[in-house]
Amino acid sequence: MEQKFWKIEGYDGAKKIFEKDVRFGSFSENQIKCLLKAMVSKTGLELDEMIGAYAGKSAKISNELLKVHRDQATATFLCGNNPRFTARLVTHENL
Repeated sequence: MEQKFWKIEGYDGAKKIFEKDVRFGSFSENQIKCLLKAMVSKTGLELDEMIGAYAGKSAKISNELLKVHRDQATATFLCGNNPRFTARLVTHENL
């Protein structure tokens, strides 16, 4: 049976700043999304930017800096611009 993993990677521009593989069952999809938001916040956002990211959409201070996107074709979650973090589902063969 193939083992599935989340491949979590972080980039600052084109430079890879983080990489880790964790077993698929260790995190739900919601936990992966929260993790990506936390990693982007810790490595690249000012406190005011974090507040805006959690503000309601109608708030003047609202931003989308922590919006998590999903690429269905590659089973990848993406968050952030620079830095940005991704988590994609991989099997043992394509690690």
